[in-house]
Amino acid sequence: MPPGRILVIAGSDSSGGAGLEADQKVIAAHGCYAMTATTALTAQNTLGVHDVHHVPAEFLRKQIDAVVTDVGVDVVKTGMLASAGTIEAVAKSIQAYNLKTVVVDPVMVATTGSPLLPNTSLSLLREKLLPLATILTPNLPEARLLLADVGFGHLPLEKVGDLEAIAKAVGSLGPKWVLIKGGHCPFDREGVIAEEEAKREKVVDVLWGRDEKGEEVVTVVETPYWESRHTHGTGCSLASSIACNLAKGMDMPKAVEAACRYVEAGIKTAPGLGNGNGPLNHFHSTYTLPFAPGHFIKYLLERPDVAPVWKRYITHPFVLAMGDGTLPLESFKGYLIQDYLYLTHYARASALAGYKAKKIEDIGASATIVTHIFREMELHINYCSGFGISKQDIESCGEKEACTAYTRYVLDIGNSEDWFALQIAMAPCLLGYGVIAKMLFSDPKSKREGNIYWTWIKNYVEDDYLLAIKTGSDLLERHAVLQSPARMDELASIFIHATKMEIAFWEMYSSH
Repeated sequence: MPPGRILVIAGSDSSGGAGLEADQKVIAAHGCYAMTATTALTAQNTLGVHDVHHVPAEFLRKQIDAVVTDVGVDVVKTGMLASAGTIEAVAKSIQAYNLKTVVVDPVMVATTGSPLLPNTSLSLLREKLLPLATILTPNLPEARLLLADVGFGHLPLEKVGDLEAIAKAVGSLGPKWVLIKGGHCPFDREGVIAEEEAKREKVVDVLWGRDEKGEEVVTVVETPYWESRHTHGTGCSLASSIACNLAKGMDMPKAVEAACRYVEAGIKTAPGLGNGNGPLNHFHSTYTLPFAPGHFIKYLLERPDVAPVWKRYITHPFVLAMGDGTLPLESFKGYLIQDYLYLTHYARASALAGYKAKKIEDIGASATIVTHIFREMELHINYCSGFGISKQDIESCGEKEACTAYTRYVLDIGNSEDWFALQIAMAPCLLGYGVIAKMLFSDPKSKREGNIYWTWIKNYVEDDYLLAIKTGSDLLERHAVLQSPARMDELASIFIHATKMEIAFWEMYSSH
């Protein structure tokens, strides 16, 4: 299958961090094919734009004609357009060639603060290009300029919901989809604008649009706040990443979220170049693994072969019955006993992982997890004592077949496979309990008052267990980037089988 053909219509950045230079790096990193139509040459670096030389609109049109009539174009991405004549030429070309997928990054001001679009051209951009846009990707200042140009009053911005209102308002100007980039307004933990540096917890991007049925769709992408001066070209890079993802056949919400993660990793792994706003690391994922660094778990859980099994596990009737308090008490007692016996072997597997580890950090992490398991087993003992079941009673019980099958599978993986395979075999239990507890805890349908299982659920959203999840997750993420692409299927197979074992564990008592 040929790579996606992306035509970038934008200005050149002599420092290589933004504009056409950044766009081509992004497109290459995504495995697509980049073509360019240059609108302007800039003399710029990480400190600012020193001069701009405009390409005549007639010559720009010839560049576009040459590309479209020969190579062909799957997606158009526009950046710095710089002049009214350029905007007219681009709009006419898109219409003349009936180019269907158009990503418009309304570049108006550089990261350094330098203006890149005259105010006199703003209305023309809005009138001629926005109605042709499949997606428009303004940052907050750009969105406000576009709205002010049509007489919108100043929309408030205090919480995340206000970003959605701004996105919808910009959507009324003509584009099918609007992505409001929230990098200029970090939020605190509660989703309120964080004025103080210490309270900045996350950056929120909001995608608004309508699906094929015409129904309104809002997607909120949250990214942990990361203080960095290396943000030169983030807008260009994000829009080009979206263009590539669309060329690969992703739907819009997935294309946008994947692009946000790509840029996030680019900022975090930036090479540190320049004395001002430095460029991103555009090639952070060219080792060809199918996920951005730090997002292995998300990739794993969303794989088409994993996702259905994972959903069966975390939404099992046994789990939901705990949430609404309808689970028979005898089923819960039996589950507690078997889970205690399971955890004994889970601790053995974690200790085995510590033995197989090569680095002291990983050995220490395994020891930490064993400690968390010990505390979790104490919770089991306390709960059982409340039901008149002693520790001696628990330990004298025999293992059910499902418990034996699951624990021995994990231990067999630990003995026959390498360290990372063992971590993957243990991952469904580690990750699942946290996901389930968070789901039940936040579900308004869950029964809190009078639910004898509610305290149990809360234990898995407490700091101690969240720390265990973080420790295990960090282990997985740290080592996932060291694996080969070919190994992803093997690891997914282990994870799927272990998850099915988790489901079988619920099944032991769900029919009672």
